[in-house]
Amino acid sequence: MNALLAPRASVAPFVDLEFLHDPYPAYRALREAGPIHWSEEFFGGAWLLTRHADVEAALRDPRLSARRTGGWVMRAAEPDARTELTPMQRLFTRCLPFLDAPDHTRLRKVLQPAFRPDRVQALKLVTQALIDELLDEAGESFDFMQKVARPLPARVIARLMDMEASVYAEFTAWSEDIAAFLGSVNPTQADVRAAQRSVVALAGYFERELLPRRRRQPGDDLVSLLLAAQADGSVEDGAELLAQCAMLLFAGYETTRHLLGNAVHALLSEREQWERLRAQPELLPNAVRELLRHDTPVQWSGRRVMTDFTLHGQWIRRGELVIALMGAANRDPRRHEAPDQLDVARVNPGALSFGTGPHVCLGAALTQLESQTVLATLLQRRPKLQMRAGAQRTRSPLYRGFTYLPVGG
Repeated sequence: MNALLAPRASVAPFVDLEFLHDPYPAYRALREAGPIHWSEEFFGGAWLLTRHADVEAALRDPRLSARRTGGWVMRAAEPDARTELTPMQRLFTRCLPFLDAPDHTRLRKVLQPAFRPDRVQALKLVTQALIDELLDEAGESFDFMQKVARPLPARVIARLMDMEASVYAEFTAWSEDIAAFLGSVNPTQADVRAAQRSVVALAGYFERELLPRRRRQPGDDLVSLLLAAQADGSVEDGAELLAQCAMLLFAGYETTRHLLGNAVHALLSEREQWERLRAQPELLPNAVRELLRHDTPVQWSGRRVMTDFTLHGQWIRRGELVIALMGAANRDPRRHEAPDQLDVARVNPGALSFGTGPHVCLGAALTQLESQTVLATLLQRRPKLQMRAGAQRTRSPLYRGFTYLPVGG
């Protein structure tokens, strides 16, 4: 049987500076070359899926497991550092995104009520007040990432978790260390150690400060919700409880800040789309979905193969890694007409940016609400906003966004 299968050959390296600046030509070349590719560049070896139908199917495939942290955390560690990394590994293995049913189903059921449409809409006034305050303080010309895209989602998710404002600066620094590790296809020792310190610090904050406070004074917040679930046995105390707290804080910040930066950059670069939204603000919900499709802040999701099977003539072996390239799928011409074109009025953008199936992002509605609110406010208060020279992209192939985005007007 194996003799009939296509030979396994690694694609040429493409995670380089040119790719980080604009990955879409590389994705296009991969899609056109074939439906599946082996790459030694991703985590020492992984199958890459680039077409919309394959990526969507992979994210729903029960033969592919979200439990992929086993060798991932320890792989980059020096042998004498592995004991030190055990706390980080223990937390990652209990995070909702890295679990399968029945644990994933159980935890998702606990967290789902916090992201009901009515609960999300209740944060609209909070989000509006925050963006107004940030723009009041920003000045005429400013770095959009520093003045808006970083602080806004950090404050919204912190409000949802009833965190003190004094921890914002520490939290964003911890989050960026974790993102640098998660976003690297081959993390360095420095990446691993920085992430370890920040994961332990973040968990320590919850364990020593926020969880004890909410145990004494329960409220209408995410942490109190998790504690109630822990009390009735729906969430395990210890690593599982801490992992959900840390995951919610990190995920609520990281994706949204990059979506905001990508959206503003895209609209100011395609001025006619900005002007169309000014004239037709009712397009904003659709525009945000299109902006997610056009330049998604999370470029892929990984899965571990649970059982041998064949796909497009390739033998996929148990234990191997499959990378579902959502950034490539979102620009598949088999799914979208003129996929490289930004069109805020596109009918059914259908982005896979938040995943699909059992692991679809819990906070997707909140991220979209924040983005719509920010864009609506910019269009109203800063209609003449322009890009300034010097924008700098992140160096992460996973988290696509900006570290510096100067604007003015």
